[in-house]
Amino acid sequence: MTGTPPLAGVRVLELGTMYAAPTAGRMLRDFGADVVKVEPPGTGDYARQWTPRKDGLALGFSRLNAGKRSVAVDLRRAEGRDLVRRLAARCDVVIESFRPGRLESWGLGYDTLRADNPGLVLTRVSGFGQTGPYRERPGFGTVAETGSGFAYVNGWPQTPPTSPPFGFADSIAGIAAAMGTAMSLFRRERTGAGDVVDVALYEPLMFIVGDMILKYQTSGEIQGRVGNGTGSASPRGIYQAADGGWLSIAASNQTIAERLFAAMGRPDLLLDPRFATNVARMANNDAIQAEVSAWVASRPRDEILAVLEKHEVVTSAVNDARDIVADPHFRERTLVELTGNDVLGRVLMPGPVLHLAGSAPPGYDGVPEIGQHTDEILAELLGLDEGERATLRAAGVTAPA
Repeated sequence: MTGTPPLAGVRVLELGTMYAAPTAGRMLRDFGADVVKVEPPGTGDYARQWTPRKDGLALGFSRLNAGKRSVAVDLRRAEGRDLVRRLAARCDVVIESFRPGRLESWGLGYDTLRADNPGLVLTRVSGFGQTGPYRERPGFGTVAETGSGFAYVNGWPQTPPTSPPFGFADSIAGIAAAMGTAMSLFRRERTGAGDVVDVALYEPLMFIVGDMILKYQTSGEIQGRVGNGTGSASPRGIYQAADGGWLSIAASNQTIAERLFAAMGRPDLLLDPRFATNVARMANNDAIQAEVSAWVASRPRDEILAVLEKHEVVTSAVNDARDIVADPHFRERTLVELTGNDVLGRVLMPGPVLHLAGSAPPGYDGVPEIGQHTDEILAELLGLDEGERATLRAAGVTAPA
């Protein structure tokens, strides 16, 4: 694949920090956009302070911001806000994740930015969105995971509602923001008009768990936590093999359930009225899960996986990070090398979330230092000479790396 990426020539000004908005920026950068990241001088994006770290470098920040260009501008100062407004006039997209109203209070609302740049796409990521009674509330991923209903149904009946130990809501919101940005850019190609993309952190996640909302309205039942089951198909779950290894099985339709019973050497299970159909199996879920669990526990994981794959049952080992890095499929298709950073060395990380046949995959050539590209961007986009840039540095409006 050697074709031009679909977003080549698109310039993005990223004002977002932490997780969701930088995820959107990375999605766009993955497909060819030039992403210019604006950070506060000195401190930078707060995600630089996150753990885990290696020799002071935050790994999560590295994953989301590799290949972007960093400009250090103090948005608390009028001169800094003026620089950002001028930079936005030279960009196709602005991504921001401030609380609703903050940009407007700085004189950087969409009406102002659009007056300079009618085709601008402003992508806004916030806790609860730009409208509604909760619009001014602060919100991070944990709030989105609990407010959306996800945490309530995640976990086991005997455990508390559970949020995941990673940026789940933020990641999904970032991907949704990138999709909205791409759609707005597509529309701009046809109409010339810019747009505002409004993403609330909780909404993409609420979409994913939306069946439980319909279930309540149609039956009055409030879905609870069911462990590794879905509450809609059986048998499905995570099972432990004889050697202690874990694997998943998803018999989510009748054909796969029949293949599973054949793999188990138990085609007779289909003759049992308790297990003949998915509706019956759901009504007798504990009993069928006990049958599957006992079979998986009878042999080592690799043997069970081999039998299941032979019978075309939907299955996977439960991978940890070591398994993922060693897996030949993931190394060929999914993992990419993060290069150009002496602290990290040669490491692999997940690449683009999808593949396009007509364009080459991106490279990830290092993690920017705070303000590393300040002079470069101000000269390239705004035509500021060294004297003008030096004046801004001396005043503390900008900062070099």
